[in-house]
Order: sequence, then C-alpha cells, then structure tokens
Amino acid sequence: MTFMPIKEEIEMRKMYADTLIELAAKDEKVIALEADLSSAITTSKIKDQLKDQFLNLGIMEAEMIGTAAGLSVTGFKPFVHTFANFATRRVYDQVFVSLAYAQLNAVILGSDAGVTAEHNGGTHMPFEDLSLMRIIPHNKVYEASDSTMLRHLLHKGYNEKGLTYIRTIRKKAVKLYGEEDTFETGSKLLREGNDIALLASGIMVSDALEAADQLAEEGIEAMVMDMYQLKPIDKEAVLKAAKTGAIVTAENHNVIGGLGSSVSEVLAEESPAHLYRVGIREKFGQVGTTSWLKEDYRITVEEIVEQAKKLILKKANIA
Repeated sequence: MTFMPIKEEIEMRKMYADTLIELAAKDEKVIALEADLSSAITTSKIKDQLKDQFLNLGIMEAEMIGTAAGLSVTGFKPFVHTFANFATRRVYDQVFVSLAYAQLNAVILGSDAGVTAEHNGGTHMPFEDLSLMRIIPHNKVYEASDSTMLRHLLHKGYNEKGLTYIRTIRKKAVKLYGEEDTFETGSKLLREGNDIALLASGIMVSDALEAADQLAEEGIEAMVMDMYQLKPIDKEAVLKAAKTGAIVTAENHNVIGGLGSSVSEVLAEESPAHLYRVGIREKFGQVGTTSWLKEDYRITVEEIVEQAKKLILKKANIA
C-alpha cells in the first residue's frame, strides 16, 4: 500500500475555532482566552458568537494563565491559546503553580509547533515545549496530527480533569484520519511491519508513512505508529514496536524531552531495542519555510529512511 499525502481542506486553526463554538454552545462554562493572537488562530472570527465566553487579555500571556486559573477555581472551563513558545516557555511558572500545582482544570493549545513557525523565526520557534510540559506532574500532553484528531483531543481535554496541553500547527495538515476514527489509547497503528518500527508525531507522521513506502521498495517492512499522546505515553504501543528490535522516532521537536525521550524511557525500563531519534539536535530556531527548515534540521523522509537502514544493519550484525 502506497501512502499518498493529501492536504486537508480545513486548517487546524479553523478546526480549533469551530470546536470552541461547538463546546461553548453546549456549555456556558467554556471560556476561550487569547493573548492578542486571535487573528492568528481565527478565534477573531467567532468572538461575536462566543460573546461573554471570549476574553482577549492582550499581549499578557502570564496574566492570561492567571485569569484561566481564576476562572477554573470558579467552575469555568478555560481553553487557552497562544503560540507554543509563549504557552510554555514564557509562562512556565504560572502554568506550573497557578494551574498544575493548584490542581485546576484547563486546556492549553500551543500553536505554530516547531518548524511550522516559519518566518516568525528563532524566538518564536518552539523545540522545547513538549519537554517542559511533560515534566509537570499529572499533566496530559498531546500533539495533533490532523484536524480530525485535533477536534477529538479538544473534546478529550474538555471532558478530562486537570491540565491538558495540546500542540498543533496552525494551517493545513496532511489528512490522515476520517470521522470514523477514534483516539483513546494514545497511539494509532497505521501500518504493520516486522523489520523496524517508525514512531512519529505531528507533521512527521506522514513522513514516516512515506519512509515506510520507500523502505518497502527495498524489501524492508516498517511498522508505523502515530504517537500522538506524549504523556502518558502508550507503553503497550512502544513495547509492540520494540519487538521488531529497532525503532526510529521522528518528531518536529528537540530529541531531548519529546517523543524520542518518551520512547527511550520505556525501552530502558521495559524492553531494550535499537533506537535512533530523528529530531532537532542542539540548534535554535531560525527564519525559513517549513520545507527548507526540515531539510536544514534533518527531519525529513530521507533521514528516516537512512537511519532506519542503519539500525537494521546494526540489528543484523549484533544478532
């Protein structure tokens, strides 16, 4: 089976706005909070529909987190959006203390994930947000792969107690899922294979599927999994992948603290296997298009294929 990447018709940011309308219509306690980026995520187009269920705090991200905490204390269900670097790095103490430590309920959407921040450049390019959010006790951490999944994760965050962090791109993703798909276990097995496992998240899932097609042409059968839940990680999925004896993780994030780290932690404790982490290594963000940045940071289909073949050779030499 050959994977044919097709861009979705709906942008991720529009799905966020549409889902907020859906949730707010059924629950007056749902409140959308913005820090002057409502046009970037398109909530500016729904603020008249949301009315009192929409708050723009201006360029005051820490104040927005504090406001979300106050709303949560009084029984509201805040949905907080800003760019991922602001949603984590800039307001980390407020998120940690005011929301997580206080055991309050909130959904934080961090947009412009990794290289998709593009021309906003290095200061706005988050390669560390998953790492920061993973180490907060009891926090749930997700990375949405397409708009169908994003809608589900927003509903999941609404229904669950505690703090939820969802990482996403803003514009169109590659379509992976249909309306019939469900997302309950923390991962999705997209392709079976016994020679090696490719575990990916976010924009790298479609790359992993393309890499599997290329490997198949050389007689290598690669398992592909969408590891959309970073915390808690789906241990059973990682252990299934480990049975192949070799795993490549692929993420639009630093190799420290994100998907690669999550997988390696399970392997170290439960079932050792050869592992290579495709991701950002010791570099800051920079200005560029997504395609150019992926090449520069070596988070590409070609890199996944190359590292997969190296691991298979290593596995064969040790066996």
